[in-house]
Amino acid sequence: MIAVNPMDSASVLAAFGALGVLVVTFAESGLLVVGFFLPGDTLLFPAGVLCAGSAQQPARMALWEVLLCAAVGAVAGAQLGYLIGRHGGRALLARTSSRRVKDAARRAEGLLARYGHGKALVIGRFVPLLRSVLHPVAGALGVPARAFTLWQAVGGVLWSQTLVLAGYTLGASVPHIDDCLLPLVAVVVVLSLLPLLPEARRARRERRDSSE
Repeated sequence: MIAVNPMDSASVLAAFGALGVLVVTFAESGLLVVGFFLPGDTLLFPAGVLCAGSAQQPARMALWEVLLCAAVGAVAGAQLGYLIGRHGGRALLARTSSRRVKDAARRAEGLLARYGHGKALVIGRFVPLLRSVLHPVAGALGVPARAFTLWQAVGGVLWSQTLVLAGYTLGASVPHIDDCLLPLVAVVVVLSLLPLLPEARRARRERRDSSE
């Protein structure tokens, strides 16, 4: 029996292949506190890399399967997150003891207020931590269902397909790159956190101004 660590992308891919991509992207995009701690970027990019080595991979890691599962998981998960937010999302966020989750929820609310529904839902997909709480927050704030469905689908497809195809392109271009998955995952983590830096600087500046 294979031991699976749901927070380890290599473990998930080895055990479940494309199905693992669907389940994790679904949970990360919609299950709020649970999804907050699951891999997203660090699962999709390595999945694409592994698809490029198709001669050594089982059929379940075919590129089309991973692309389809990633898109379905991202879009369906976000829709569930929205429904959770519409039916008790604020109470659920209030009950959580995780400061990281509460901070991410505040950032999600600020993003929606600053950029509007469409732009915020697309941008938010590419920001880790924020991605898992954005959809429930949108539901709790009463974002119109039609607008939410349209823009979360656009963001979900762009995010999931871009990361998988980026990994596939790298895997197809560099021989034996799948032997370096751990360093690659570390690079993806660093790059995915870059969008948080301007927000962190702004928050630090606001705290400094308020203390003066």
